Amino acid sequence: MSKLPLILSIETAAGCGSVALTRGGMQDGRLVAEAAVHAETSHSRQLLGSVEWVMQAAGISWSDLDAIAVSIGPGSFTGLRIGLAAAKGIVFAAGKPLICVPTLDAVAFSCPLVDGPLWCVMDARKHEVYAACYGADGQQTSQAEAVRPELLAEKIASPAVIAGPGLAEYQHIFSRIAGLRFIPPALSSPSAAKIGFLAADKLARGEISDPAAAAPLYVRASEAEVNLRNKINRVMV
Repeated sequence: MSKLPLILSIETAAGCGSVALTRGGMQDGRLVAEAAVHAETSHSRQLLGSVEWVMQAAGISWSDLDAIAVSIGPGSFTGLRIGLAAAKGIVFAAGKPLICVPTLDAVAFSCPLVDGPLWCVMDARKHEVYAACYGADGQQTSQAEAVRPELLAEKIASPAVIAGPGLAEYQHIFSRIAGLRFIPPALSSPSAAKIGFLAADKLARGEISDPAAAAPLYVRASEAEVNLRNKINRVMV
């Protein structure tokens, strides 16, 4: 039997950032070490310290790793940039492959044995959620989007299941949908461990990212891009 891959993974898309060491994939994986800290302070001040801690706690050296994985979004713009920058730095320093994992895939992975459709939601702020739908096979059936929860509720047809950290803020809206089942945010939030298990399966399929080209999956334009677009439109009028 071949050795199960050892993955160092980073998740900074959600409010609670985490770093994990995992061995193996979704079916055969196990958690080696994980550090999670709610982002009361910036991810940038905690992230590398957390990486150092899990490596030392598990007695793992850089040469032991098979790949570096990172959650690429959607999620916090600042968190995504910090997480990807850290992952790229480690990739270049350690000479390991980079694997990018969509954050909503980690939410879906948190909800096994759901017979679908499964709607995964994260708080996008500005009275919106990031959302995507997954089938019973765990494959995404709709593109991730930033949408007002009221409009998303109009799209959801029961029977269905909804999960993810976005429910913490907007469950009262989705509760109006008859027959919709809920998986609490505490059980369906993304984590570095889940990113690691998904990354191991992607590694086995040869789905490796180019560090030079890898970019966060923002889904919607940033505040700076919106302001620049508005400024250009005003000049052109």
